[in-house]
Order: sequence, then structure tokens, then C-alpha cells
Amino acid sequence: MTHALFDPLTLRDLEVRNRIWVPPMCQYSVHERDGRATDWHLMHYGALARGGAGAVIVEATGVVPEGRIAPQDLGLWNDEQREALTPIVELVHSQGAAIGIQLAHAGRKASTHPEWGTGGEGSLSAQEGGWETVAPSAIAFPGLETPRALDAQGIEEVVTAFADAAGRAAEAGFDLVEIHAAHGYLLHEFLSPLSNRREDEHGGSLENRSRLLLRVVDAVRARVGEAMPVLVRLSGTDWVEDGLSVEEVGAVGALLKEHGVDLLDISSGGNITPAPIPVGPGYQVPLATAVRAASGLPTAAVGMISEPFQAEQILATELADVVLIGRELLRDPNFPLHAARALRHDGAYIPPQYARAHR
Repeated sequence: MTHALFDPLTLRDLEVRNRIWVPPMCQYSVHERDGRATDWHLMHYGALARGGAGAVIVEATGVVPEGRIAPQDLGLWNDEQREALTPIVELVHSQGAAIGIQLAHAGRKASTHPEWGTGGEGSLSAQEGGWETVAPSAIAFPGLETPRALDAQGIEEVVTAFADAAGRAAEAGFDLVEIHAAHGYLLHEFLSPLSNRREDEHGGSLENRSRLLLRVVDAVRARVGEAMPVLVRLSGTDWVEDGLSVEEVGAVGALLKEHGVDLLDISSGGNITPAPIPVGPGYQVPLATAVRAASGLPTAAVGMISEPFQAEQILATELADVVLIGRELLRDPNFPLHAARALRHDGAYIPPQYARAHR
């Protein structure tokens, strides 16, 4: 019996073995604060690949030091960081999965305490190792320090940093790169009228607010070549009346298609708090469906997708093209194997060492 969940997906020269993908999930485990991957990352991503995921996307990785959400984030602004990621790429490949990396700049939401491990919250002080943050406009995210508005030179440096990090990702052997333009981080801040009050070519109209993202996409594509898939993560809505709407995001998606993007990863929110987000099983799937229709690009759905039949229904009814399973894969790295059993699917990858458990 065939199932949409286990159909391969081809993007450019890359074929991914199934549609169950691991989304980027911050681990905050670079305790030396040097951006280099550790044994934790090797174990974590290797286990997810061994469990049968089609593709594993490495967590938000800073393209510059000041682009990290927290000092404990991964980075890819130097060659030592690239070399630390290479064994992870090789291990994931050895388990038959594809591997990508999310390239990120946290903008006004950078220089914060991580979600766990320090006991602190909010912005880091200088004494705690914090730094000045940047944004399209000098408007603070609620509860955080006010950022400095980027000037023209700063914008150029952002574009170059994304391209350089993408080049290092390709050199390390990654199969795809994802550009983070969601969750209230820098590229989303430029897209959203809540955080972008500029009066130059990067502010005002949606065309202008999209300009930096499109420039980053073009620079990344030029650096990685035509064979490597380029993905973009977008927030499908800001969830508030005056913020970014799903209709605008669909229009941005259509522009991204023209610029050679291969798949859109559709999440939501993150640029304002509080926001009336209707959290529940599959609550972001309709956003992925709407952007898919408006952009003409395949989309990945994410957000409280935790059951095999739920995931299968999303794909079989063409609400999205990929399901990104986050928290459920943290609870159960073998979710793809269990999904195959639940759906009575015979063609799923099973490590031969574990075959006796699936007979």
C-alpha cells in the first residue's frame, strides 16, 4: 500500500526519501559560545536521521555573531564552524537522510537569554555577554532592548553574510539551505509593517519590504549554484490586524518563486506579543495551503502535527507537500518508523539493526 507520507520528493537534483522532515529547533547547546557544533548536535541529528526522517534541517544558525538569538546558538560565519558541522552531515547521510541548515539573523530578537540553562530572561546585559541588536527600524520587540536601525552599509553586510554562510554550508556537504524569514527575526522584521517603518527603498510597500529577502535569496543562489535547493521559512501571518497577512505572504511567495526558491516552510507569528494565536492541532496548516495556492510553490506545514493519520491526511489531500514534525520527533525520534507501522506501510526505511522490532 502506498502512502503520501512516504512518497519521495525531488527538489532540483535532490531526492528526499519521504515527506516527514525535521524542522529547525534551537538546541542552545554551544556552551563555549563560539558557534561550533558539539557532541550533543552530532547525537541529536544522527538519532533523528536514524529514526527514518526524510530530511533533517539543522537549527537556526547565525550568519554573523550578532545574528544569534543567544550566545549558545550555532554559527556559520567562519571555517572552523563549517568543519565542526561536517561530521554531522556525514552521519546523517550515512543513515539515508538528507540534511539542510537554517541560516538566520535574529535582528531585534538577538542577544537574549536562551530558553533554558541560565535562569535569565529577556535581553542580555553587556556584563552577561550581550551585544547591540539591529533591525529595519529602531522599534523594540516587547520586553527587549531597542535595536539600532540598519543603514545601507549594514544591509549590504547582511546580504553578504547570508551568502558567505550558504557557501560554507555547501562546502560542508549540506543538501539544502533554508533562509529564516519568520518568527520575528531580521528578514521577517523587514517584511512586516509592525517592525518596518523605513522611508527608503526597503520600507513602505510590500515590494519594498520584500527587497532585502529577495536580495538575500539571489545572493545565496549565486553562491550555492543551481543544483542545491533553497528553502525559505515564512510566518504566514502576524496574527494581528495591522501586521503581515496571509495574502501578503502569498504574494511574497510568488516573488520568491520567480527568484528560484524551491519550497516554502510556513510557520506563523513571532513578531509581536501578545498575539491571538489559535493554537491547536494543525493550526498552521491552512496557512501553508493558502500560500501554496497563491505562490505556486510546494509548501511544508508545521505546528502541532503529531499523529501519523493526521500527517498522512495533510499530504494526501494536498494541503501541503511536506510535514515538519518537531516536538513529536523530540519525544519520539523513531516517529517515522512508528508511522509506517500505524499506516501499514511496507516500504519505509528501517535500520537493519532494528528490523527484528518491526517484523
